[in-house]
Amino acid sequence: MAHRVAALVLAAGSSRRMKTSKQLLLLGNKPVLRHCVDTLSATGVQDLVVVTGTGQAACSEALWGARVRTVVNEKPDSQMADSVRKGLCAVDETCSGVLVCLADHPLVSFNTYQAIINVHHRYPEKIIIPAFEGMRGHPSLFPFSVISDIFFFPTLRDVVREDNERVLVIDVPDEGVVLDMDTRDDYRVVLERYALQKNDLPQRPQSTQRKAE
Repeated sequence: MAHRVAALVLAAGSSRRMKTSKQLLLLGNKPVLRHCVDTLSATGVQDLVVVTGTGQAACSEALWGARVRTVVNEKPDSQMADSVRKGLCAVDETCSGVLVCLADHPLVSFNTYQAIINVHHRYPEKIIIPAFEGMRGHPSLFPFSVISDIFFFPTLRDVVREDNERVLVIDVPDEGVVLDMDTRDDYRVVLERYALQKNDLPQRPQSTQRKAE
């Protein structure tokens, strides 16, 4: 049986503690929401749904050109579960699993997304949760039949707690799974980590053209 993963990116929060739309804050040269979507798209996930809130127009502009569908959660102070319910109504019901991603976790790496998806291919009946140095983080991947229980439970935590035997925690060497952006201090930490990641990339050799001149 082929296993195909859909993804929900939750970006409908009111950002009360940040006091500005955190999903639209810049990380490098693009908004954090676009970072999440671009990294997810690179894994080959094709059914990608973004749940926005009252800032839907600005989010749509940030997502211009991306192969995503957007739905709107009109209640800015609602719970995460409400956004999941909204997003699930737009997901292809033939998918085997749904990756639930948070827009305020922009540093989750391609390798982490891919690792979670790969584990789903091997254990499609499991809820897969990444952990960094013993701390559980985001995103989590739910079998479609399991995440559909959100229509009967108040929160995703309740869905997870319903049966601990179906939960599979995988260790990942990625601090991004536990770095969220609720406050300005959080944002500064994310910016610092992002700068370090960029500095760790291989650098192109400097041109010797000037010396030759």
